[in-house]
Amino acid sequence: MGFRNCGLASGEGAVALPPLTIWALRVALCYLGIGFSLGAVMLGAQETPLAVTVLQLRPLHLELLLIGWTVQLAMAVAYWILPRHQGSGREKRWLAVSALLLLNLGVVSVGVGAVLGVPRPILVAGRAAELTGALCFAAHAWSRVRAYSFRKFAR
Repeated sequence: MGFRNCGLASGEGAVALPPLTIWALRVALCYLGIGFSLGAVMLGAQETPLAVTVLQLRPLHLELLLIGWTVQLAMAVAYWILPRHQGSGREKRWLAVSALLLLNLGVVSVGVGAVLGVPRPILVAGRAAELTGALCFAAHAWSRVRAYSFRKFAR
């Protein structure tokens, strides 16, 4: 099954998804699946002797679902759906790619690092990567966001 010509509809009027959106959605769905699985394991282990050990996975669970799934999904949809005005298309694609790479680097380093007990500077670097990724995406999307005026509809 190929996704080269992936779109929302077939035939006339089809809307194709950019490859970056497809990959970001795939990774976000992986984070969702892993995060829900960790949540199920933690929920199931509450009344067992492993409860204390399994609950140490909570930082990874939170990181995967709150940042990995939610933020990445929002970025993927925004990359696809924000309008491309004349002269403000996806010319700065490298910023969006950098944003997603930095976000994923941060999610993995903070989530796994918190579980493994890595030194605090690594966790801070992971959060900095996430923040830098968000700023890169904002820089990419800024020219594509335009104020909407209701004046032309009000009479």
